[in-house]
Amino acid sequence: MDKLVKKRRSGPRTFNRDQAVDTAMRLFWRHGYEGVSLNDLTAAIGIAPPSLYAAFGSKAGLYREALDRYSGLPRAVSNLGQTTSLYGAVETLLNRAIDAVTEPDGERGCMISSGMIQCAEDHVDLARELAERRSLMRDTITLKLEPWLDRDRAASLSRYLVTLLQGLSVQARDGTSREDLKQIASEVVAGIRARDLSDCKRATP
Repeated sequence: MDKLVKKRRSGPRTFNRDQAVDTAMRLFWRHGYEGVSLNDLTAAIGIAPPSLYAAFGSKAGLYREALDRYSGLPRAVSNLGQTTSLYGAVETLLNRAIDAVTEPDGERGCMISSGMIQCAEDHVDLARELAERRSLMRDTITLKLEPWLDRDRAASLSRYLVTLLQGLSVQARDGTSREDLKQIASEVVAGIRARDLSDCKRATP
């Protein structure tokens, strides 16, 4: 039995792995993990179930590779540019996130922010991995904010922004326009700017 499995896995693949992961990413992004069946994946990729298992180990294994592919796309968190102020960094973060979740050539919403919020008992471990990815995103944002805030305040603002990003993702999936989402972002930035100015006044002797 083991020899047969090894032989099958070492044989030539009849599909392009990168294209397969990209196809799976878009399906999972659009429908969620539990909304995509094994038949959906094999039909879209154009392979039989044994080939999928040989290449990725399982549907969950393919999902993890799809998440990695998604994380490698140009994301707002990892590219804030040369911002020179706290509210400039927040504005850039939110606007790039909104552009990402409303990208015409992509799927609406964020695959990580709103992925597997609820799931069946069988998929708890996978949902935990998504939660860890969201935690990593929060930590990354905290680091991006530390040039202007101490660690505790940066962490607090980061938690607020991640909560906001999750809400923007859900709103985008519900069809809210990019313009309306950016209006929300501008109000958030205005609030941070006002608080920053207020803190400066209190600090002035």
